[in-house]
Amino acid sequence: MQEQIKDRSIRNAARLLTLALIVTICYVLQSILVPILFAVILSVLLLPLCERFEKWGFNRAFASLTALILAILVLVGIGYLIVSQTLNITEDASDIANKIKSLIMRILEWTSDKFNMSTNELIQRAESEMGNSASTIGGFATSVLNSIGNSLAYGLLVPIMIFFFLYYREFFKEFFFRVFSATPQGKIEEVLSKIYDVLQNYLVGLISVMGIVAVLNTIGLMILGIEYAWFFGILAAMLTIFPYVGIFIGSLIPALFALATKDSAWYALGVVLWFQLVQTLEGNFITPKIVGGKASLNPLVSLLSFFLGGMLFGISGMILALPLLAMLKVIFDAMPSTAPYGFLLSEPDDSYIVTQQQIRKRKEKENKKKQKRKQE
Repeated sequence: MQEQIKDRSIRNAARLLTLALIVTICYVLQSILVPILFAVILSVLLLPLCERFEKWGFNRAFASLTALILAILVLVGIGYLIVSQTLNITEDASDIANKIKSLIMRILEWTSDKFNMSTNELIQRAESEMGNSASTIGGFATSVLNSIGNSLAYGLLVPIMIFFFLYYREFFKEFFFRVFSATPQGKIEEVLSKIYDVLQNYLVGLISVMGIVAVLNTIGLMILGIEYAWFFGILAAMLTIFPYVGIFIGSLIPALFALATKDSAWYALGVVLWFQLVQTLEGNFITPKIVGGKASLNPLVSLLSFFLGGMLFGISGMILALPLLAMLKVIFDAMPSTAPYGFLLSEPDDSYIVTQQQIRKRKEKENKKKQKRKQE
């Protein structure tokens, strides 16, 4: 008995050590792993388009290249829309800045009346706090610039890798067959197919949801009379790629813009309320109908993976967190030794959400059954 407990402790310690080693390697090699992961996920998204071109008679190289070029054109079009709208907003920057300045002065006046402090004292205290946090802001700005630089590097490296993943996809599949040669080939094929289905379902569903959310956001902003409604609506929809916090940031930006450009704060409140309504529709109706249950994940584990991915890979890790978690769930479910972890990653069904009254009723039924058995 003691030997079994000792062996179990050694296995658990070995698993924790392996996990720590994998995380360390991923952190050290993030500059290589992040573009590879993005290339793998995006190649899964482009694979149906590439296969369609091949059915039309294109050879593998030309089909892969055509699918990649179309994807790049779509991204360039979205980038052009965002940049052009940003430039249009900057043309009115002086007027917006004056309105923001007057808004800040009103806030300072209200604060001075509320806390019996002069406006000068509030300004001095604010400057003091800004001075104390200058180093933090500088560090944040440096990290943002580094992220932009990494993004530019990924913009050159990722398309090349996507092309090779599409072109040599059968070669990479054969690699998995040879690595796991002890496992039946049909089992490996099934796991790879499930991973592809989960990623494809997640990515296509995400793009569809973003499109619907962009239209709904824009409609609400137009009804409220907010300028640049399409820009803010699309921007907020794109930020939903960051789970849980993206929708908050996406609603905060147009709300602040409405607060600075409109004469009443009710416009900003209307923006926040409308975006919350859209978020409710997206979470309870749009996403379940479009994405379905194929990529259903535990909400708590998803939230933790989002923050852990940010700690490990930065902004890229936040974007990659959910698709990687969905891939891990498929892999864990396929192996009996890791099936409990796959169960932990899955979304709990209603049978695990019971009230105390339901538990008491179950116990009463079990007791009645036991009494009947004893009487028999």
